[in-house]
Amino acid sequence: MTNAQDLKNIMAKNLKYYIDKKGLNQTDIAQILDIPEMTMSNWMKAKTYPRIDKIQLLADYFHILRSDLTEEKPTNLIEVSSQTKRIPILGIIACGDPILAEENVEGYMYESSDNLPSGNLFGLIVKGSSMEPTIPNGSKVLIREQSEVETGEIAAVLVNGNTEATLKRIKKQGDLIILMPDNASHEPYIVTESNPARIIGKAIRFTRDL
Repeated sequence: MTNAQDLKNIMAKNLKYYIDKKGLNQTDIAQILDIPEMTMSNWMKAKTYPRIDKIQLLADYFHILRSDLTEEKPTNLIEVSSQTKRIPILGIIACGDPILAEENVEGYMYESSDNLPSGNLFGLIVKGSSMEPTIPNGSKVLIREQSEVETGEIAAVLVNGNTEATLKRIKKQGDLIILMPDNASHEPYIVTESNPARIIGKAIRFTRDL
């Protein structure tokens, strides 16, 4: 039977493995994930064991399962290398009634470089229900920066004098542009001179934490 110290040792060994694999050190990880350096040091020295929320945070960062950190790894596994790209999250994107959202980095999302499109990428976090069921509230949306999208595509759009962001499906009718919600209980946003909007990117995909 595995005792408490064994679990700490396994965690420390696996954590070191994934940190080394990224070419980083424990200080780097502590800063990236906003974990106190002493806490990280104690995990690495097998002095303490992370809480479940911190284990999930680490697993999300390394794009692995929690069990990859908490369980002993076989020594004969062949690893498939994959580079991870850090993508800035530029704030909260409002679905429904837009809320104030400045383009400031509020955090980062991590994506495998193998599956990323070309171009400048950023992330936005959905708040609201206007794009449900397509994109649930709380989702992290990967956006490719571009000023135009095709009709029917979902775009990140700045409204209210470029001070607020919303995520909507674009509908073009001649010279008229309408920001359409996927949720029928929300009203469309019609772009006019007195009600302007600016497309800042195309939604590529979204992820949602369980």
